[in-house]
Amino acid sequence: MRTVDAQPTEPEYLDSVDLERLTGTAASTWRYWAHIGTGPRSFKLGRRRVWRRSEVLRWLEEQEAGTQAGGGVA
Repeated sequence: MRTVDAQPTEPEYLDSVDLERLTGTAASTWRYWAHIGTGPRSFKLGRRRVWRRSEVLRWLEEQEAGTQAGGGVA
């Protein structure tokens, strides 16, 4: 007998609405960034623009590392 894993898996591909939920950045901003060629890499999947989850997380880490401030000892 085969059992089904009850835990949902996170989707590998995210659309702009998924990214808005994940980051709080408007879906329109994600689409604009894709249009002007900035932000994480994206591609068309059928008629939808999608981003690979791993690529988005890597890009977010790069943004965080590149813009960190403070943390020094006073």
